[in-house]
Formats: sequence, C-alpha cells, structure tokens
Amino acid sequence: MPDTQAQLREAFEYAAVARLATIDADDRPNVVPICFAVREGTLYSAVDQKPKRSRKLKRLANIAARPSVSVLVDHYSDDWAKLWWMAAEGQAVIVDDATEAALAIDLLCAKYAQYRAAPPRGAVVAVRIDRWHGWSAALGTTTRIEERAER
Repeated sequence: MPDTQAQLREAFEYAAVARLATIDADDRPNVVPICFAVREGTLYSAVDQKPKRSRKLKRLANIAARPSVSVLVDHYSDDWAKLWWMAAEGQAVIVDDATEAALAIDLLCAKYAQYRAAPPRGAVVAVRIDRWHGWSAALGTTTRIEERAER
C-alpha cells in the first residue's frame, strides 16, 4: 500500500488499467478504461485490436476538440486502510510523429504481455502531464497529495 507520494506515483505507473476522462463538444464527460505506460512526464495509450463498435472512437474526437484530460488509477479494498487513488492531468494529443508513436508502442509492449503478442496498430495518445494529485488512506484520512509536474 502506498504511504508516500513517491509510492503513489509508482503504484499509478505499475497499475494495469486506468480511466481516461475526456470532455466532448457538448461538455459531456466520457470515461473509458485504458492500458497505458508512463515515461518522463508523458502518459501513452494506444487503440488496440480489441473489438470496438467503430474505429472512430469518441475519446479521439474529444481529445482533438478539447485536449484537457484526466487519467485516474485507484485501488479498492474491503480493508479501507488500504484505499488509494492517483490522478494525472494534462493535455492530450494524438501522436503524429512516427518516432514517438514507436516509442509508445515499445513502452506498452514492455508493460503488457498481450501487446507483445499483438502490438496496438491504432492511434497513439500522449498525455503531457502537468499535474499529479492523489490520496492514500495510509497517509491519513484527510491527507491529499498534490504536485505539479516538472517539464
């Protein structure tokens, strides 16, 4: 269980799944689970081959129109002394640079065995993180961790 700010960041980066929150053109939120990897203040995710209704994903349209996003990782336990959450907020872009996209795919393949077997072939999203914040029960019931990302 994370009990320092550094451990919260590490728990976030190690987590298998996060929730990406975007806002559409009508100010409606859209939240979807994502696989992700973090490197040097940037979070990467990619559209993979899992079945989808369409390749024109709402999250991509939302990012193109309104790039401010939040990515949340949380841990629930019936033992509430083990609860924690951490969020990364920043500006998202759909990566058009082939070198950066390849780096993102390499990072995702290193983290997920499923991606090593079938690397994502869809759009790559990069979130340039400008704020981290979170909370851990181990730090006290009212303690909230917050830090600005260094760029």
